[in-house]
Amino acid sequence: MKAVVMRNQTLVVEQLTAPQPAHGQVLVKTLACGICGSDLHMYHHCENVLSGFRNANIPVAFDPSQGLVMGHEYCAEILDHGPDCDKKLKVGTRVCALPFVISPTRFEHIGFSTPYPGGYGEQMVLAEPMLVAVPGDLPAPIAALTEPLTVAVHAVNRAQLSGEEVPLVIGCGPIGLAVIAALKARGVGPVIAADFSPARRALAEKFGADQVVDPGVNSPYTSWLEVAAPSDYDMRSPLALLGLGPQPRPCVVFECVGVPGMIQQMIQHAPPRSRLIVVGMCMQSDQIEPLMALPKELNVHFTFGYTAEEFVDTLHALADGSLDAAAMITGTVGLDGVADAFTQLARPEQHAKVMIVHD
Repeated sequence: MKAVVMRNQTLVVEQLTAPQPAHGQVLVKTLACGICGSDLHMYHHCENVLSGFRNANIPVAFDPSQGLVMGHEYCAEILDHGPDCDKKLKVGTRVCALPFVISPTRFEHIGFSTPYPGGYGEQMVLAEPMLVAVPGDLPAPIAALTEPLTVAVHAVNRAQLSGEEVPLVIGCGPIGLAVIAALKARGVGPVIAADFSPARRALAEKFGADQVVDPGVNSPYTSWLEVAAPSDYDMRSPLALLGLGPQPRPCVVFECVGVPGMIQQMIQHAPPRSRLIVVGMCMQSDQIEPLMALPKELNVHFTFGYTAEEFVDTLHALADGSLDAAAMITGTVGLDGVADAFTQLARPEQHAKVMIVHD
């Protein structure tokens, strides 16, 4: 099969031996696969990312020198079943799948694993229990958005919203846009979104953000106060710190950038008793000042991944239209265009999500 292989800080299309399904596994043809921000991080900072995973006990590891076929946001078609499959989903069924192969002795993350190449290849081997049939005629590129959208759905679930909150989304890349979509699907709002990129601010509006902010011009937190707080509320006053006097609506900030300094920025500028949901995956060491967070009684929630139930629910929400994320796809490429897409994705004005579409 043809596949894009990450090897020695390059992305090269190579001919590889097609994978073979083992017990309880299926062979699939890749139909569409999204390029994820995690793929970009892995390409540019592979050793640092793997070191961070080891230190955090995240069971993702591989030998970069052997070459890696990335891609964990995919839609595929079943070609064949390995031994001991129940075959409830027949050959020809279009599927999405949680990108994991799990046994009592091992964990493999498809797309970040040498034995399990991902959706940057024409074929993959998937674990049968992880498969979910794509409903109806949902286009494969839209179905392939299930994985990143489920990350956002999980983050919104972690926020434990009552519906009274005014959310602030910092960063309008694919995950920030997905968080906006998930919030609007639940009727939570108004939603305020902030990004330096005009193109991404425009996308945030398409996804339903009620107010978009250029942080280079206005503070997102000042904009939040103008929407969510009474005119006589002063968040820097002793009364506000103690929860006395006029109060704003509850503040929930979703950090969807993932660079050093963002958590401290939230701590410094968010109003007292805010919930801070860290969705962006920062790959470097960071630093915060607890003395700022303590008197504000801030809650900081870190979010990672999702549950199987959330994955299934998100795919069906895409299919029935209750979750609309088609505008996230700003470009499509074949395997020969992946390397150039990585270059373009470094410039936020050009793209949000680039989808690899297989012939």
